[in-house]
Amino acid sequence: MDGSIARPRPLLALGIRLLAAAALATMAMLVKLAGERGVHLIELIFWRQVLAAVLLGAGLTLAGRLALLKTNRLRAHTARSATGLFGMIFTYGAVLLLPLAEATTLSFTAPVFAVLIAMVLFREKIGRYRWAAVAMGFAGVIVVMQPGGGGLAEGVTLAGIAVGLMAPLMVSLISFQIQDLNKTENPWSIVFWFATLSIPVAAIGLPFVIGPHDAATWGIILAMALMGVLAQILLTTSLRFGSAAVILLMDYTALLWASFYGYTVFDRAAPASLWLGAPLIIGAGLLIAWRERQLAKARRVASAASQE
Repeated sequence: MDGSIARPRPLLALGIRLLAAAALATMAMLVKLAGERGVHLIELIFWRQVLAAVLLGAGLTLAGRLALLKTNRLRAHTARSATGLFGMIFTYGAVLLLPLAEATTLSFTAPVFAVLIAMVLFREKIGRYRWAAVAMGFAGVIVVMQPGGGGLAEGVTLAGIAVGLMAPLMVSLISFQIQDLNKTENPWSIVFWFATLSIPVAAIGLPFVIGPHDAATWGIILAMALMGVLAQILLTTSLRFGSAAVILLMDYTALLWASFYGYTVFDRAAPASLWLGAPLIIGAGLLIAWRERQLAKARRVASAASQE
């Protein structure tokens, strides 16, 4: 795959995103499992990034494709790496602080934050449909986290909610950066430079948190890192072949995986409040996706008319 702009292929993008959702949910399960075995958040991030850089670098070298990593946009990669590192801290932190299903559900607010980011950073005008989606999304968060006003759901803390909402905010920022990088860079380059540039930062904190682990724990760390690399490549590739608005629906399948892992691995069934609130959050994302497609279609029609 070269560095040229990829031709939009919606069905391929949907399939890749479906695999990405499964990989992300599996990685989240392994992060939580490692955390319960005493592995620190910073250590998880460090090994995840080291393995990504080593595997991609070695694989491209053996394939004779190392030239794919050449870039003239190191500053853009550095900005994406800084945002991505914060994103990983909040994403992994949410998984460690919240039950899997709740952490996953909160991650679905990313499209809501994307609307707010478009308004604040890009001064985009937000109409009634997208404002309705924003209200619906945050209403869903309230239902999931505070059912009936009787206090927070079991296993949920205010700190967990705060971290869980910061994660999708960072994901939204990262999506804008990746879509920009995809115009000139290939997925391998984007993932490699993200990992490589963030390793030194994570390494600074490593001596303060690293500890001894048994063979089973190291196996979990390795599997987590491999799933993280796979998910990152799949996510980046999906954005290369389709817009975030088009492939959004596939992300919601992660809730099924999270609920399955929560029950089978951590012996915790998703509460009824989650199944009441999650449709509101998912509905908000779908409304935003529909509205984005309508606006994009209107822009294409206007552009075609202006050229006649």
